[in-house]
Amino acid sequence: MSKVSFHRLVPISQPAAGERVELLVHEIRNASWSVLEEGSVLSVTSFFDRFRRSGPAEAPAAAEVSADKSDASEEAAPDAAPDAKPDAASVSMNKSDDRPAAPSRTRKIAGRVLTISAFVLIFAALILPNTVSRLERPGTYLRLPLEGFVAVGLLLLIPGGRAKRIVAGVLGAGLGVLTVMKITDMGFYKTLARPFDPVLDWVLLDDAEAFLRDSVGAAGAVGTAVALVLLILVILTLTTLAAMRVAKVGVRHRRTTAITAVSGTAVWVVLLLLGVTGLNNFPVAARSGYTYAWDRAQMVRKGVADERSFAREVQIDAYANTPADQLLTSLKGKDVMVTFVESYGRSAVQDPTLNSGVVPVLDEGTKELAAAGYSARSGWLTSPTFGGGSWLAHSTLLSGLWINNQQRYRNLTSSDRLTLPSLFRKASWNAINVAPGTTRAWPEGNFYRYNQSFDSRNTGYAGPSFGWAPQPDQYTLSWFEKNVHTPGHQPYYVEMPLISSHTPWAPLPTLIDWDQVGDGSIYTRLREQGKSTKSVWADPAKVRHEYARSIQYTLSTVFSWLEKYGDDNTVMVLLGDHQPSPLVVGDGASHDVPITILAKDKTVLDKIAGWNWTDGTRPDPAAPVWPMNEFRDKFLAAYGSSPQLSHAIAPPR
Repeated sequence: MSKVSFHRLVPISQPAAGERVELLVHEIRNASWSVLEEGSVLSVTSFFDRFRRSGPAEAPAAAEVSADKSDASEEAAPDAAPDAKPDAASVSMNKSDDRPAAPSRTRKIAGRVLTISAFVLIFAALILPNTVSRLERPGTYLRLPLEGFVAVGLLLLIPGGRAKRIVAGVLGAGLGVLTVMKITDMGFYKTLARPFDPVLDWVLLDDAEAFLRDSVGAAGAVGTAVALVLLILVILTLTTLAAMRVAKVGVRHRRTTAITAVSGTAVWVVLLLLGVTGLNNFPVAARSGYTYAWDRAQMVRKGVADERSFAREVQIDAYANTPADQLLTSLKGKDVMVTFVESYGRSAVQDPTLNSGVVPVLDEGTKELAAAGYSARSGWLTSPTFGGGSWLAHSTLLSGLWINNQQRYRNLTSSDRLTLPSLFRKASWNAINVAPGTTRAWPEGNFYRYNQSFDSRNTGYAGPSFGWAPQPDQYTLSWFEKNVHTPGHQPYYVEMPLISSHTPWAPLPTLIDWDQVGDGSIYTRLREQGKSTKSVWADPAKVRHEYARSIQYTLSTVFSWLEKYGDDNTVMVLLGDHQPSPLVVGDGASHDVPITILAKDKTVLDKIAGWNWTDGTRPDPAAPVWPMNEFRDKFLAAYGSSPQLSHAIAPPR
């Protein structure tokens, strides 16, 4: 019988140098490597070198051989005594104790559950939309994500197990980041009707923290912030581990994985070319992960391009060199107030679920103001923002430029662009800013060139806050009447953002007799009678109801002040800054806000007769709609300012 030299597994001690083991060919079973040609000799020393490099975990699988003990003893050590026992280091390859222990049934089930969970998590992350409304549509979940097939195929092509794990981890972490951004988008769409900008929207964290603090208290705000951070870490960890698990299974079943990747991609291409749609008319061939990542990258690219474009745009100003004596000539001697009403949008006037209380306030206000000698005309402006970001709307109206993101706002406030307050100041008005919502230093205010600025820190309020608002609107107007609108004052331009209608709309102040306002101490008792934020926000219907009440309160307060304290020189531009969040007005609401100009001097309103606005404080639904950035130049032209057209030419690039 032919023989082949073969080494035995010796896990305890290394045999003497030169020792060899010879087995008959028919005695070799289950060898995990190829058998050498007959007569070849395997060096025991080289085996041990291999054993040391590979580690003991690989050794049992390297030689599962069954051999007759006596024959093996004779063949392996012919000089040994007949009654010598086998070497203690030798291993019988036929003994079940030496085979790797079979995994238990529980362990197998757990492994399969983990694998299935990993696939489901990756699939869910790939098809996850970034709006809440699409989560409610079954068609969202009946789609094939191309990115999954491509990623699996890519991993198969990467050599080396370590490299595969690294790439899988990176892809999983990237998918986790996209998942977090999609979830953030859902919140932004529900509050601001737009996606999250990963570059410019961090400034909104202050507003979010203030809202949480007002809603659930300081401890609740901290707890919510911690929970959000933990949620982000959990998502990133799970997607990373899931991707690595999928990669491991794919390598273990390479052939099946390759077939799945190729056939899945082919099916996806066919479905795309045929335009196959499933439920809710969603295309079955999904590529939401890729397109979402691409859109985020394009958002950054467009931001860079927009910055360059805006740098040119901000220099185009028809009124940049208009002499002071040619500015606002039809308003000489008038007190001009630009009064923003927080979250006062078209929906408050036209939406049947919101306007039942607002429309009567507008209509009755028109009648009462007319009896007091006022005329009013109203139209619509399209705000650059929605649900928040009031400063973007303010700067758009005042500068005549479209300021729809934080980057444009920063660039604007670092420029020398003329605004309504700076133009009024140039024309010898006392330009004043009264901002009751400001609670700390506001460096950007220097850009507007006010003569005086007042906020919640220096208006002497001694009462409690109402939700987000540090002080009620009636107190702000009362303080203004006592400290600015005094007898013999210099004609002023006043910008005043009123804030009692700011989210969360609870608790709300009530309109009281002007003589009772005092230093605001009375509001301590009135606040205790109001509804809590927590109780209101537990029910969406209550949120909408309280929002409408907040608009009623502020409008009633303004009309009451005009009726009681306004005079022949009072001119007020009253407008909303933006619509409330989609939580109140729903998805798809417009960006339009009402705007009204009121004055006792009818010649003031005659100047805007060509605007075709509606008589009264309630604009007709068909009244003209302008982008908010067009108001500045239209207002300046209507009231006698002479544009220097030669300066409206774009500067060279």
